[in-house]
Amino acid sequence: MDPKRKSNLIVSIASGKGGTGKTTVSASLACVWKKPVLAVDLDVEEPNLHLFLNPEISHQEKIYLETPVVDESKCTLCRMCSDLCQFQAIKVMGETLLTFTEMCHGCGGCLAICPEKALSPGQRELGILSQGSSLGKISFLMGSLRVGEAMSPPLMTIVKKRMMEILGKERADAIIDAPPGVSCPAVCAVMDSDLIILVTEPTPFGFHDFRLAWESFSSMGKPMAVVINRAGLGDSSVYRFCDEKKLPILASIPYDRNIAQAYSKGQVVARLSPELEHKFSDLARELQGYDREAAYA
Repeated sequence: MDPKRKSNLIVSIASGKGGTGKTTVSASLACVWKKPVLAVDLDVEEPNLHLFLNPEISHQEKIYLETPVVDESKCTLCRMCSDLCQFQAIKVMGETLLTFTEMCHGCGGCLAICPEKALSPGQRELGILSQGSSLGKISFLMGSLRVGEAMSPPLMTIVKKRMMEILGKERADAIIDAPPGVSCPAVCAVMDSDLIILVTEPTPFGFHDFRLAWESFSSMGKPMAVVINRAGLGDSSVYRFCDEKKLPILASIPYDRNIAQAYSKGQVVARLSPELEHKFSDLARELQGYDREAAYA
């Protein structure tokens, strides 16, 4: 991301583990956001933001990854391609060059290095990109990984590219519902953000994974803040850690059976009561008032 870009704010909603309320926060923020907003579901393995925003999908397309196809009549078995590939997606076995497309990361190095031009571009389906709108004011973008596909970052990268194209045309902000955890997909989701909001719950398991997320994302040097979900459970470990690391807690969502029931029915939590709408509206205003210029100075 260009640090000089100031027309759009990109906020990633992340968490150290699943089930903390990340999608609850993402959907609620999108609904109360006063400016034009693009809601992006980058949890491509298990996307569920659409269950709450109920978008009208206006466009869908299959997304593919470029993979090599071998022309055996040209191949001299020089092994340059197999020596280059660190993922063993292309390999000389006896007198045959084999490709293992499911292991290919789509870098294109084998095609570029082949001296005989024995490799040509093929493709492997990654998943589906869906685009639409919700509530007449929220633009919506989602990636859905193909069942059986092992790698989500390539699809996420294409969804993010489409996100940036949309933001380049519209004066809108983006709210990203990131994958849970701290592995490659989570890092891929948040790396282009201006702000990372970590959603956690004050339980021992919640705090353990929250701390892992903070440690993982801290190396990016991006501003982070916290939303506590199910406040009233557990102990004070999360609060002490945030105080020690000077992590601002921007909102606390109470532990409430009504919220859990609403979530199970696909309802947006911010619409449950005036108090919750006010809480998320305050959070949205605080995020919209974030001074990126000062942060990048």
